[in-house]
Formats: sequence, C-alpha cells, structure tokens
Amino acid sequence: MRWRAAFSLTLCLTLAGLSLAGCGKKGAPHAPGPASAITYPRVYPSE
Repeated sequence: MRWRAAFSLTLCLTLAGLSLAGCGKKGAPHAPGPASAITYPRVYPSE
C-alpha cells in the first residue's frame, strides 16, 4: 500500500514538472516576422 502512495506522488510530480516545462520559451518575447514588417506599436493620432 505504501508503494502505491509513493508511485502516485512520483507520477503527480512528474506530470506537474513536464507540464510546467512545456510552458516556457527561452529568450525575450518578440513579434513574428521581420522588423521592417512590424507596424505596432504606433503613435495614436491626436484629436
């Protein structure tokens, strides 16, 4: 019975670790595409 609890805990920790590891990306976020094609952020026109 004790091995079942240890197995369940190990399985839960492994699944939590794998799900959190899939969330992150290395490096700073950047917009897709070349820098010359990025139109935002733009300055809003004054009224």
